[in-house]
Amino acid sequence: MATTTTISAPRLVITSHDSTGTAIIGRDSTLPFSQPFGPGTSVFTTAHIAPTVPASNTAPLPSSGPAGIPRPSETGALFCTTDIAPGGSSPMHRTVTLDYCVVLKGEIVLKLDGGEEAVVKEGEYIVQRGTMHAWVNKSNDWCRILCVMLGAEKVKCEDGKVLDAAVAGK
Repeated sequence: MATTTTISAPRLVITSHDSTGTAIIGRDSTLPFSQPFGPGTSVFTTAHIAPTVPASNTAPLPSSGPAGIPRPSETGALFCTTDIAPGGSSPMHRTVTLDYCVVLKGEIVLKLDGGEEAVVKEGEYIVQRGTMHAWVNKSNDWCRILCVMLGAEKVKCEDGKVLDAAVAGK
């Protein structure tokens, strides 16, 4: 496996307003990569975080996204990418979020804890609703997934069980 993504770093353009309300380019930069699990693993970028929704369009622009695994607050939203190496995978995990995802490059296998799998290809969408899942890249190319993650309520099962954020084996 390559130690870092071969897909170029995303460019981020954020619009804003000057003091009179005229639209301006508030930021135009290339996003830094983060590899919290070390070389040869998933590569993350965080484009934007809104700590609450509805979001403020007058608050100062954030300095940059935090390094590490992208997660929104319970009432917030997050815009990020994940690059998964050829032959790479994530552990089975659950986040307490509603995620809108688009495969921008390559393809990925979405695995669910119930045994179901779906191959999701470039240009296809995923709506992830707090399920226990893993990502597996069975191809020879890097895969980039763009996600908008929203804080969500925990899943409540019919028997009253509540599903918390989790990583299998932890």
